[in-house]
Amino acid sequence: MPSNQDAPLKTYLDHLARGELAYQFSPEAGRAVFYPRMLCPFTGSDPLEWRISKGLGTVYATTVVHPIEGMPFNVALIDCDEGFRLMSRVEEIAPEQVRIGQRVRFRVHQPDGEEPPQPVFVPVEGRDGRA
Repeated sequence: MPSNQDAPLKTYLDHLARGELAYQFSPEAGRAVFYPRMLCPFTGSDPLEWRISKGLGTVYATTVVHPIEGMPFNVALIDCDEGFRLMSRVEEIAPEQVRIGQRVRFRVHQPDGEEPPQPVFVPVEGRDGRA
């Protein structure tokens, strides 16, 4: 069993702490792999490479959550340009303004307390991904 230092989740969180959105790539499958894991979900092989995303993506799906207490927030599935999808949220705009097909850019949200950093996204101005 790998040590905690080698655990994929720890590696992923270490990258987030440095402001990087890391993902794994399976050379055997020729595909991006996300959420971090020990084996390729497509082939079952274990050689997985770590890569750093450029941080650009497109909103695949979104919904607005209205909690009993607190402000509404969005939950979004983001298709990153490197070929993987993750669940996150889009910040800096009202939750109901997030749109499917909207271009977004990664940033790190650092919660208070002992919680680990989280990947979130903000809208991108131009359709080409440039602000």
